[in-house]
Amino acid sequence: MAKATANGIEIEYDEFGAKDAPAVLMIMGLGAQLVRWPMVLVDALVARGYRVIRYDNRDVGLSTKCDSAGTPNFALMAVSHILRRPIRAPYTLTDMAADAAGLLDALGIERAHVVGASMGGMIAQLFAAHWPERTLSLTSIMSTTGNPALPGASLQAMGILLRRPRGNDLEAIVAHGVKAAKVVGGSFPEDDRLMAERYRDEIVRNHHPSGFVRQMAAILADGDRRTRLKTIAAPTVVIHGADDPLIPAEGGRDTAAAIPGARLVEIPGMGHTLPPEVIPTVVAAFESVARPRLARAA
Repeated sequence: MAKATANGIEIEYDEFGAKDAPAVLMIMGLGAQLVRWPMVLVDALVARGYRVIRYDNRDVGLSTKCDSAGTPNFALMAVSHILRRPIRAPYTLTDMAADAAGLLDALGIERAHVVGASMGGMIAQLFAAHWPERTLSLTSIMSTTGNPALPGASLQAMGILLRRPRGNDLEAIVAHGVKAAKVVGGSFPEDDRLMAERYRDEIVRNHHPSGFVRQMAAILADGDRRTRLKTIAAPTVVIHGADDPLIPAEGGRDTAAAIPGARLVEIPGMGHTLPPEVIPTVVAAFESVARPRLARAA
């Protein structure tokens, strides 16, 4: 892995594939590190001739932390969100999209296929809206528009997201991560031991709860993106799990409806994770906009 200075911060990233191949910039979700992108997906894209770049968003992983901005009061944010009052956030999702543009600058990449999951999908949407000339295609996975009329997360999913263990007890944090994955993960089974190993590796790499709160503030402050999404001109595919309890499928449908010409791919049994079983469908959907002629021929 490596670091780049971009948009005034340091961003940790890694990359795979030939330097002269078409670039795929992968943006992860709320509180999630770059390693959350499954290597089976990365390897599949590299095998198809892409240069894949994963990175840690600001305030997570090994990228710059924004602790000097303070930690917003989560309860006050929630009340403001319910009452539809403005939320002050230390930074915005558009700032985070500018981080992505800055990383491409640092790597000497003019244009990229932009792929985002969950909050990363929101950032990818804003990248495509604000930097159309740099967006080869947009793939928005298990994300949404910020439309306040859409159904929210199930009580169980929201509860597991918000009730995080206090302190630094590694095994308690790992156990919570496994439990959360089961709650939001849909109907594809995963081995508890392998999930625990994966979460343990992530936590050892970095654990930064206050960054999670600041990122959540950025999401809530961004509001309804539909007007901005209507300006997106890049070929777009929206991928969503039919069984997602955290961001219900209506979020994906609304995203596809808001972006001109967007294609919607709903995956039965998929929740708010990317299990191995869905990767072939995700890759095919990505290629339907990244290389539409080849995808149709296949």
